[in-house]
Amino acid sequence: MEATPLSGDDSFAQPKTSDKSLQMRILDPINDPSWDHVVALHRGAGCFHTSAWAKVLHQTYNHQPFYLQFSRRRRLAALVPLMEVRSLFTGRRGVCLPFSDACEPLIFDPDATTLVTDQLVRFARGRRWRYLEIRGVKSLRLAASPVAQFYGHTLDLRSGTEELITRFASPVRRAIRKAERSGVSALIVRNRQAIGDFYQLHVQTRRRHGLPPQPASFFLNIYEHIVRPGLGFIVLAQHGPRPIAAAIFFRFGKNALYKYGASDKRFQELRANNLVMWQGIQFLAHTGAERLHFGRTEQENEGLRRFKLSWNTQEETIDYIRVDPSGRQCLAPARSRDSGLHKKVFRRLPLMVNRLAGSMIYPHLD
Repeated sequence: MEATPLSGDDSFAQPKTSDKSLQMRILDPINDPSWDHVVALHRGAGCFHTSAWAKVLHQTYNHQPFYLQFSRRRRLAALVPLMEVRSLFTGRRGVCLPFSDACEPLIFDPDATTLVTDQLVRFARGRRWRYLEIRGVKSLRLAASPVAQFYGHTLDLRSGTEELITRFASPVRRAIRKAERSGVSALIVRNRQAIGDFYQLHVQTRRRHGLPPQPASFFLNIYEHIVRPGLGFIVLAQHGPRPIAAAIFFRFGKNALYKYGASDKRFQELRANNLVMWQGIQFLAHTGAERLHFGRTEQENEGLRRFKLSWNTQEETIDYIRVDPSGRQCLAPARSRDSGLHKKVFRRLPLMVNRLAGSMIYPHLD
């Protein structure tokens, strides 16, 4: 993308000294609406890059935002949203961005990437972070090898829904038809009650997977800053009056994301999850979205990978990169060879205890 002229306030953290100098400015996405205007200039921007997501993370976990705007010769060079995660247990570090599947820095001037990288390392050193982590590094690579890798899957929505469904794998099409024949209905909703219905299913689903749920405040903030203003929506599947599956989708510009899904296992045979996904895809395609990202998938989770591929998605690898304040690459954390005891414990805990555990644990994670 061609470098974009800057407008508005021209006060930067560093003075311009030559044509090759890079100027960095720290913006506050919580209170400064200009951040979203600049983000919207990049075709690769998604909801994770917006001030709405910054407000969710800040209000839920009190992470401090450092959203960086880089320019060169008065032209926009890059945007790098960062959150400082502070914890007595896990240390202080900078992440782009916490609880975000992939948040690629937005590069407007590819020739400036080396200068941007150097500035980021200096900034991390000044903040005394244990490390700086970037999630998604196709355009800005701080280190030679990733600290973690995931699969990403993207569906091109531009062909239209009639063409899309013919390209789904036959088990997907059968599952959609089965849900419809079984009397499952799936609706697009944007009200607070739907967030409550989703959260009840989310708590059950997380315990089934042996994990604590995110705190309820996290999803209430998603409703307040993303769903309510129109940057997202909920698809709720019901069988009669009972909610049996739900999903949360984000949307910014032409780019959409399937962020969270949950379901009631007792109704698994009705294939409501497939109908929920299909309803979300149809709504996005009909309202002008061009791409739907299915979120990250751990490389060991072959079942989830096959499920996402069955929707005719394109697969890629999402790299997470870490460097320490000196700019040296951080080594990958050692993989635990435990027996999955923590998952066994969380599967057996009462839902209320699991919720309490989540509210205590997640502020220290990212």
